[in-house]
Amino acid sequence: MTTTTATGRRRSYVSGAAPHSTGARIGTSGKTFQVVSVIVLVVFAIIWLIPSLFALKTSLTDNGVAALGAQAILQHWNPTLHSFASFFQAGDIWNWYLASGITSVITAFLTVLFASMAAYALSRLRFRGRNVTFLLVILGIMIPTQVLIVPIFQMLNWMSLLNTYWSVIFPQVPAVIAVFIFKQFFDGIPAEMEEAARIDGANRWQVFWSLVLPLSRPVIAAVSILTFVGVWNNLLLPLFVLSNPNLMTIPVGLATVQSSFGQRYADIQAGAILAALPLIILYLIFQRQIVEGVTGSGLKG
Repeated sequence: MTTTTATGRRRSYVSGAAPHSTGARIGTSGKTFQVVSVIVLVVFAIIWLIPSLFALKTSLTDNGVAALGAQAILQHWNPTLHSFASFFQAGDIWNWYLASGITSVITAFLTVLFASMAAYALSRLRFRGRNVTFLLVILGIMIPTQVLIVPIFQMLNWMSLLNTYWSVIFPQVPAVIAVFIFKQFFDGIPAEMEEAARIDGANRWQVFWSLVLPLSRPVIAAVSILTFVGVWNNLLLPLFVLSNPNLMTIPVGLATVQSSFGQRYADIQAGAILAALPLIILYLIFQRQIVEGVTGSGLKG
């Protein structure tokens, strides 16, 4: 009787120790994973920061020193703002900022409006050929923009829109990736919420405008910012459709300044930093909305 009890206790002790040992191993592996993840993130952050810091260092270096190469740039520690000053004098950067801002903001607004409407129709409406339509929309991702530049130019010329802001805006409004992101987000919204609104007397447009869009603020912010950045950085389309210097966007203006500067690397880097600065500020302000919108985590709780 005593042996049985002792054996039972021993068995109970062993069975109780196994989960504890397993939990300890899981905890150890979890901590190891966290440490490895942090190390990987730090390494990638350093890899990303090195070119950016080198570009900043080059922009603060004299053009004569910058022409000698990377070693001379790194050894030179007398920073100067001469490159930024010469860039402002050589190029009409404020007009470029204005042109880029106007085209980026309007394009982002129209893209969000039309992409959300198209995505809502593909997500909620049931009509013949819906799946085929969505497939054709997704296939649009596989078509490079460079292939369409000549037809776009001919169409804009036929519509007498060349050398206007609309020639930069209209071709960039149909964003396939924006439709896809909106549709994936709308698919995650419970249909019961919309049915309750319909029972209360709301029509389809009221449901979309008053219920679905307010719930979609994270994805709206993400698509708006991604579209804004894409339009701001677009060089090919404005280069083809704009020839008026007063309408040039930042990338086109920067390209003209680079060609005039020649081998003046410090001036070129100063112009690149001035062009990217608004985007960096924008991302730092709205980085949370970008992540939540793209990952579809706007509906929590």
